[in-house]
Amino acid sequence: MEFLSVEDTSGQGLFNELQDVLKSLDLDIDNVRGQGYDNGSNMRGKHQGVQKRLLDINPRAFYMPCGSHCLNLIVCDMASSCLKAKSFFGACQCIYTVFSNSTKRWNILLEHIDGLTLKSLSTTRWESHIESVKAIKSQVAQVRNALFTLVEITENPQLSRDAECLASGELSSFDFVLSLVIWYDILLKINMVSKKLQSEDMRLDVAVKALEALVTFFENYRETGFASAMRDAKEIALESEIDPVFQTKRHRPRKRHHDEIDGNEREQQSAEESFRTDYFLVIVDIALSQLKHRFEQLKAFEYIFGFLFDAPKLISLDDQQLKENCMNLEAHLKHGNTMDVDGADLCSELQVLQMMLPEEAFFSNNPWTTMEIANFVKETDMCPNVLIAYRVLMTVPVTVASADRSFSKLKLLKSYLRTTMTQDRLNGLAILCIEKDEIEDLEYDDIIDDFASKNARRQFLKG
Repeated sequence: MEFLSVEDTSGQGLFNELQDVLKSLDLDIDNVRGQGYDNGSNMRGKHQGVQKRLLDINPRAFYMPCGSHCLNLIVCDMASSCLKAKSFFGACQCIYTVFSNSTKRWNILLEHIDGLTLKSLSTTRWESHIESVKAIKSQVAQVRNALFTLVEITENPQLSRDAECLASGELSSFDFVLSLVIWYDILLKINMVSKKLQSEDMRLDVAVKALEALVTFFENYRETGFASAMRDAKEIALESEIDPVFQTKRHRPRKRHHDEIDGNEREQQSAEESFRTDYFLVIVDIALSQLKHRFEQLKAFEYIFGFLFDAPKLISLDDQQLKENCMNLEAHLKHGNTMDVDGADLCSELQVLQMMLPEEAFFSNNPWTTMEIANFVKETDMCPNVLIAYRVLMTVPVTVASADRSFSKLKLLKSYLRTTMTQDRLNGLAILCIEKDEIEDLEYDDIIDDFASKNARRQFLKG
């Protein structure tokens, strides 16, 4: 709607600003049915955050933390969970920095690679790390050769040392190659879900299914992922002429008995097991625990609205189950003496809807979703309580990523060259940039003529 300049960024200050702007736009705060923010403590705080202050006034303003921000934080926790994970991403960034700090060095890199270029690690979009990992994973040998070339031609001793350490160290290490494979598998799945959550028409039912699929992936990956990653890593290592064995610390050799396992074999076994337990299982277990913790609110919404998620689930409910779900929804959509839906009427309408839905809604390969059911109810114009229930369900925000993109436009408009721009002009230009698809359909000649006529009248009045 508009950008606001906020001085007090505490939970109370932001909430006061929110109340003021709702009043200025003639919007009733009691009509709010969904609120979504990023994961800042002043927004999502359980006691003093904006969401809690709004819930105190209006309990029907269901709060959902942004799903994309939550996934970013999960990856952040995984990447900082152990020393090996920190060192891995530090090495990836160092490889990029060595080449990107000079156009000459970047050209050396381009001479050796024939596919993806190296990418920097973003501190805010953690799921975008997939681009950095993918570029190195697919070109390990080429990047290493580029570093060796850099060592030979550079006159900078510090740069030569850094390039030598990366080429002979990380990029010649099987541990690093295995880390590339593991993180690529993990980040690829997380990135797919994150992109899906960021779609403008994302709904609760779709988000629940996507996150359940992600949890299932990590549960399966925990059991079989390490063996699969080992096979892929060995193939990459052999193609890159890297010895597919784990790095082990050197110990002083000692005399062993005839029936004792060879020390080198035992060290390799312990090194592989240590990598699996102290690194692989750590990051996967953190992903599982964080997914269940950060998205527990989705489970709460599934308890409230789950029976409306799709046609097969709605059809499967008997009269008693349907009544219990409807009364539960009535209780959550009730505040004081007002309620959005009547549970008994909603139950009766859903019983009629169960018989009215066509067979394709629940027997086809693509059963009807909330949106399709809501459109059907709207067309029939027979079930007002059902329509309200579906409208509230589709109002609860799953992510605020699409709204956050407006701040990218703000950076372009409110720059150091335009520091004196007024608030109205800023909001107007922002809307023009954000809604550019609508602008393409406008008739500019009519707008210009209208502007010219108004300007002519202004000149006449001045005269």
